[in-house]
Amino acid sequence: MSNNQKQVVLLVAFLCLDLCSCVSTVPLCAYGHTGCQLLSLADLFDRVIQHSSRMHGLSSDLHFQLEKYFLPGKNYIRGVYRKCHTSSILTPNVKETAQKLAHEELTEIILKLLMAWKYPLSLLHESMSDQQDFKNLISSKVLEMSSIALELKKGVEKVLEKMQMLGMISDSMNSFTFPEDLFSASGEAMSEHQLLYCFRRDSDKVQNYLKILKCRIVPDDGC
Repeated sequence: MSNNQKQVVLLVAFLCLDLCSCVSTVPLCAYGHTGCQLLSLADLFDRVIQHSSRMHGLSSDLHFQLEKYFLPGKNYIRGVYRKCHTSSILTPNVKETAQKLAHEELTEIILKLLMAWKYPLSLLHESMSDQQDFKNLISSKVLEMSSIALELKKGVEKVLEKMQMLGMISDSMNSFTFPEDLFSASGEAMSEHQLLYCFRRDSDKVQNYLKILKCRIVPDDGC
């Protein structure tokens, strides 16, 4: 067996094992509706941060593996990435800047980023579904990322409801509109590698912003 074949076999084994380690999807409740456990704001934050960590971990693993096995070199990789379709969403790149934003602003940015990936992730999954067995495994992981992103958005909305109920955030965010069409509006065709690069970047932002928001509102020893 050649070195390349060994590398592919090892990568397939890695993907198979990683598919088994998923975050449990327990319903998130802000008000304690029928059939749903009432959770504190701290518990809600813990759940969404857990989901965001899993989502970012998956995106990082996939991006790393695709770079390592399918792209010719790092210099090429840096050159092919264009501006991500979410670049029009103004996001703080420095922790200190994010910490200065109001609760509403930071929550709005998180929801905008999550909603902007709904269509691109489904497109990425479709583009890999009809490929060879190896890419089918990657496709399964992309599908898992899509599922986690959807659950994460719902979870952040529950956090928002809880904060509104506790008077920590304005009710004006109920009229907030999500940028679902950012991907098509960007007008740029993006490869699978570019999409994963951008999603990894944005999932890292979502995770960091959620941690900042939690530490500001319900600080604990981890802050």
